[in-house]
Amino acid sequence: MSALLEDGASARLLDVGGLEAPEPMVRILEALDRLSDDERLRVLIDREPVPLYRILLRNGYQYRTTPQDDQRYEVMIWLGPIA
Repeated sequence: MSALLEDGASARLLDVGGLEAPEPMVRILEALDRLSDDERLRVLIDREPVPLYRILLRNGYQYRTTPQDDQRYEVMIWLGPIA
């Protein structure tokens, strides 16, 4: 599922809630492999994915994590500018 964001970029939704480790990480990384340069990945997850952050930064991604009212986290991931 894709949604159009305010800045015109589209975001794919990936809900990995309820999955046991390492399945959320596997699914997130697989989704990132299919993401185009102008898309974002919106992940809904039951716990903050701290181990994911280093992988994202090492591979040129940026992210924003927002705790949700339902005790889940939304992580928006996009490809950062090439340095």
